[in-house]
Amino acid sequence: MNKASQSAAGRARKHVYDLLLSPAIETPAEYWMRVGIAVLIFVNVIIVILETVPEIQAACYQLFQVIEVFSVIIFAVEYALRLWAIVEHPKFRHPLWGRVRYFFTFFALIDLFAILPFFLPHLISADLLIVRALRLFRLIRVLKLGRYSTSFEMMARVLRKKREEMFSSMFVLVIILIISSSMMYFIEHEAQPKAFPNIPAALWWGVATLTTIGYGDIYPITALGKVFAAISAILSVGIVALPSGIIVTGFIEEMQSRLVKKEAPPRQPRQCPHCGKIVE
Repeated sequence: MNKASQSAAGRARKHVYDLLLSPAIETPAEYWMRVGIAVLIFVNVIIVILETVPEIQAACYQLFQVIEVFSVIIFAVEYALRLWAIVEHPKFRHPLWGRVRYFFTFFALIDLFAILPFFLPHLISADLLIVRALRLFRLIRVLKLGRYSTSFEMMARVLRKKREEMFSSMFVLVIILIISSSMMYFIEHEAQPKAFPNIPAALWWGVATLTTIGYGDIYPITALGKVFAAISAILSVGIVALPSGIIVTGFIEEMQSRLVKKEAPPRQPRQCPHCGKIVE
């Protein structure tokens, strides 16, 4: 391949990268390309939901099939173009290993899993239950919207920053769940052995109580059990709220950080007083 051909291929790859992978949206083509993909994803999710209604599935089967084939073609081409153009990203610069590294990233796997449910029933023999499961698996396409959502990016940053606090709060929640369920087993087992036959079964009561759902399918009947359940339910209000409070705090900090960046004046280049060169 001569230099002219390499240059043309490089320009085309850079153009594809800007359309599909560039973090910034600078041209109308990039904007409408991403809007079109987002709309197609929404249409696919709605179709997967409507297909579970037998009357709608029977009336619109052919239309749904056409949209599915069209969507798979678009998503497959998009996936192939992403693999081809990803070497324009500095992190994935190597023509082979860069693409291999990108292949195992979260969104690259989501792109792959978004098209696999269409091909797998044609490649392997499967019963009706597996085919239905693969059809519902198409709902994973909604995760592709994470590429175009600033809210998703913000959520990911908050979870990364607050992962230690989240782990600590979840650890405390699990410990309290085990202790409360074990105590309820020892209190209620003799009175109702079918409802509380063992500690693993009592964990279901603990989850329903600590999350304040309270299904009512398993509940204490002894006086001591009722007192302990009341205490557990009251304590659970604050305990279960811990992870929510941590996430809310993280969102507030992230929003404040964004506001500070927007309001901060642009950084002015500094000039060296000795040589006169611009210092970054």
